[in-house]
Amino acid sequence: MSENGTEKDPAALREEGNCLFKDGDFQGALSCYTKALKLSDTQSECAVLHRNRAACYLKLEDYSKAESDASKALDSDPGDVKARFRRSQALQKLGRLDQAFKDIQRCAQLEPKNMTFQESLRQLGAQIQDKVQQLSSTDARVQQMFSLLLDSSAQESDRHKAAQNLVVLSREDAGAEQIFRNDGVRLLQRLMDSGKEEMILPALRTLVGLCSGHQSRSMAIVNELGMERLCAVMGSGGEHVSLAACHLLQVMFEALMEGMKKDVRGKEEAMLLEPSRELRSMLRHLLDVLTAPAVSGSGRDSAINLLVKHVPRKSQRDPDNSLTQWVIDQGLKTVLEVGGTVPEATQGPPLSDSTHMSCSVLLSKLYDDLKSDGERENFSSLCEEYVRSHFESSGLVGKLRAIQTVSVLLQGPSEVGNQALGLSGIMESIILLCGSDTEIHQQVAVEALIHAAGKAKRASFITANGVALLKDIYKKSKSDKIRVRALVGLCKLGSAGGTDFSMKQFAEGSTLKLAKQCRKWLCNEALPPSSRRWAIEGLAYLTFDADVKEELAEDGQALQAMFQLAKSEDKTVLFAVGSTLVNCTNSYDSEKPDPQMVELAKYAKQHVPEEHPKDAKPFVEKRLSKLLEAGVVSALVCMVKQESPALTDACKECIARVFLAVVEKPEDRGIVVAQGGGKALIPLATEGTDAGKTKAAQTLAKITITSNPEIAFPGERIYEVVRPLVSLLGLDCTALQNFEALMALTNLAGISERLRQKIMKEGAVSKIEGYMFEDHEMIRVAATECMCNLVLSPDVQERFVAEDNDRLKLLVLYSGEDDERLRKAASGTLAMLTSVQPSLCARVPRTTSHWLEILQALLLSESRELQHRAVVIAMNLMQAERGLAEQLIESEVLEILSVMAKGGAAEHNPACRAAKQCLDIALEYGLIKPNPAE
Repeated sequence: MSENGTEKDPAALREEGNCLFKDGDFQGALSCYTKALKLSDTQSECAVLHRNRAACYLKLEDYSKAESDASKALDSDPGDVKARFRRSQALQKLGRLDQAFKDIQRCAQLEPKNMTFQESLRQLGAQIQDKVQQLSSTDARVQQMFSLLLDSSAQESDRHKAAQNLVVLSREDAGAEQIFRNDGVRLLQRLMDSGKEEMILPALRTLVGLCSGHQSRSMAIVNELGMERLCAVMGSGGEHVSLAACHLLQVMFEALMEGMKKDVRGKEEAMLLEPSRELRSMLRHLLDVLTAPAVSGSGRDSAINLLVKHVPRKSQRDPDNSLTQWVIDQGLKTVLEVGGTVPEATQGPPLSDSTHMSCSVLLSKLYDDLKSDGERENFSSLCEEYVRSHFESSGLVGKLRAIQTVSVLLQGPSEVGNQALGLSGIMESIILLCGSDTEIHQQVAVEALIHAAGKAKRASFITANGVALLKDIYKKSKSDKIRVRALVGLCKLGSAGGTDFSMKQFAEGSTLKLAKQCRKWLCNEALPPSSRRWAIEGLAYLTFDADVKEELAEDGQALQAMFQLAKSEDKTVLFAVGSTLVNCTNSYDSEKPDPQMVELAKYAKQHVPEEHPKDAKPFVEKRLSKLLEAGVVSALVCMVKQESPALTDACKECIARVFLAVVEKPEDRGIVVAQGGGKALIPLATEGTDAGKTKAAQTLAKITITSNPEIAFPGERIYEVVRPLVSLLGLDCTALQNFEALMALTNLAGISERLRQKIMKEGAVSKIEGYMFEDHEMIRVAATECMCNLVLSPDVQERFVAEDNDRLKLLVLYSGEDDERLRKAASGTLAMLTSVQPSLCARVPRTTSHWLEILQALLLSESRELQHRAVVIAMNLMQAERGLAEQLIESEVLEILSVMAKGGAAEHNPACRAAKQCLDIALEYGLIKPNPAE
């Protein structure tokens, strides 16, 4: 049948889906069944396709859709026992145990001899009993906590303990359900209104438990508490309370946006709600928070953080950016109002040290989420209009606000910032205000000049005119706050050559003098953190120079001061610290030029980049050692934990790069694990830039190869490591990344069946099979070793059992290769498969005419491990079929086995013991006679 015919034939599509399902490609099978459903016109055919699709959804853990499809199949044929069993499995996973029990009970009635149904019936009955007891116990505990919290005569310590216990209960399905059903939200509201932080925090954390992954409860709680109250709590003075309220709102946003995509918690089914109206109402409240004068700086940052996380699309493949468009229409001016506020000079809400950076990140995210030139032009014109209106208004205050807004734009959507910077009079005013006698005016202007210096359109102008101006400010200003900023400007202009040793902007020694002053200010605790942050900013530019890297690595006090700032509340320091560490560890991407091209460039008198002698590997390794001693790992871990827009994707990439550099030596990986690096790397490997995710995934691979994965990634965390590792199997990754991913997956596959199932679910098996054909010897070996552990899973075994494939043949041929590691991996896999799947034994002789020679070569190997694998294969073949035993005994294998059986004490030599078992089998078949001497 032609390809076009296949597309139009539901039966062929269904058959293709069946084959894909058997091969473990559940997504592909799902696609085939869905196409077939669109083309099917008979009720019975549709019922079978719905039943098959339900099986796919079960494998993909989308239990709501599995239940829906199984129900559709049962609507057509109530006696379809397979569909009913699949619906029972889905209902069980959804927590609807009563309905699941009815379905499995009916299955058992229809097929009373089916042991699978009987076992499922028993398990479900036990589960229901456990749940009844748990609910009864949970209800009693919830009522006890409520009584204590409502008893005004109870001791304060008891009430506080009761509030904490509610948090724990809310994290369990049964507890969350009981708290919600017993009017717990009203009680939690009273705790939130108490004004006591020790009561507000557990109330907010309990609400997080109630809302997590539950759309209908989230909707009900938002409506009952009201966004005004939640925003007021988030905007209160206490940072811990503000962050807890922010976390609650984040969980609510996620629950509303995910809707039916996620598994629903509890017995209650998710309501089919249209969340867009509710979401926009919540976003409107967040925008109002931005300019509310009563809201604290940390509360404002939390509101911006929520907008950053939940407004832009998660993927550019999603065509709907309507939320971004709505926020730009309704709130862009509000964001610019906050970004343009200079607390000491202009009217506006209170800000934290991080607010301006947070605004830059939000503006950048909104701009990047726009799809067309028209949308981007509208964004730019709105920003220019805002800057122009304030700049042209009478008075210095308006000009300061305009310049501060341009600064924020230059740090965010720089293209828009450049256009605003080009407006008539802006640049001239910045230069003029740099010489102001008023400190705050001078500070705003110098910062704007620094941010403008890196932008292509203005860089040459500022290099020509700004250096002398900044030097003059640095020398003459009496304020360290201004001097440190002027110094950073000089650092930025002086680092224009990057890591190119031959491109020096300043006279010999000037860069080291600037760096020394930066380190001095960094260590000066009398300076405010915001000024010390600028010192790190300067080092971020100056550490392109290897001499500066060396001096910083030797300055333990400066490193400690930098790491302490990285752990502090000033989130704006994160990128500067990350950039400085990337430079010190040389973990940036750099390609060594082709020597022939270098000679040609010299001949043509073109510039050739030169590497600094102190950027050589021994110097880098020494710097890494110094950084580890100073506590770089704990600093990186703290940086990842920061819940702030300042932790941008670019910042995450910097952290991932440094982590990868730190684990280069196997002996240093234990330090990373011990200080929490394993946990910190997982979010870096799943969120951020493609380069950052790849670097973090490679770091995870290196740790998994040399550390015990169950210790490095305890509990459920070990399952989160699988997806990043599988991502390194992509063809766009390097050979080293492919190899390390295979090695790491080999270790994971040997731990448990659940991990093997997770590896299969991530679609790794077909990729691993592909790498078994790789030309690169080490990758081919690593892939075969990984398969050796994966075949412990019955689902992988089925791929070899399936007809019309060469998987078994490949293993037999690889068992005869010269590379000992490849032979061990292939023969080990073959030994396992022929043991657990006896049906494969008869197919071994059909794989190649040289199979017997390969087996004999293995038996005669000098390696005891290879001998043992070979004897086990021989034993499995002999046990499977008498005919196979005859072929082996008639060959030289008998003589080899006889010699091996006499090879020493069997308890110390497994190959000897297995050889004796082979001879015993031959005796049972009557193929050999017993030795009279025995």
